[in-house]
Amino acid sequence: MSFDMPKLPYATNALEPVISQQTIEFHYGKHLQNYVNTLNKLIEGTEYASKPLEEIVKTAPAGGIFNNAGQLLNHTLYFLQFKSPVENNKPIGKIAEAINRDFGSFEAFQKAFGDAAATLFGSGWAFLSVDQNGKLVITQEPNGANPVVRGYKPIFGLDVWEHAYYLDYQNRRADHIKAVWDIVDWDVVGSRL
Repeated sequence: MSFDMPKLPYATNALEPVISQQTIEFHYGKHLQNYVNTLNKLIEGTEYASKPLEEIVKTAPAGGIFNNAGQLLNHTLYFLQFKSPVENNKPIGKIAEAINRDFGSFEAFQKAFGDAAATLFGSGWAFLSVDQNGKLVITQEPNGANPVVRGYKPIFGLDVWEHAYYLDYQNRRADHIKAVWDIVDWDVVGSRL
């Protein structure tokens, strides 16, 4: 089995001004493509060659296979969860109900998630996941880690590696995090519950 790039459900300029076309072209077109290519080379002829991506992330030891598989899994979730910007973009339906149940309000969730994304030291990810009891939880994952290793089901992830925002926001990670709320496709996130 070899892995392919996820197909973007929008044009490379559709997320502007939150994420520029240039950032998509570098982040998706170069960074993610490199993770895909590297993973395919690393798993060739190994026990991981026939495993699904999530299983590789759950079982591979720290190192090249885990890092590249984790980044492919993370970026697939990431790039498929966006849509063109919408002001006052908020979840509705089951995802809104779950957020209100587990965080008290959407605004409280935004603050908790934003704090997790902003305070992650170095490179990595902030995730909203469903735990083993069906509760929504926020985690910080360093580098290419993913909440599946904790037994969680990730439903929303924010990349806080500098390559995800540096061309548009330089070192202003918090500004990027605040802007991302306008492009979250809550229908996609809710379908992952």
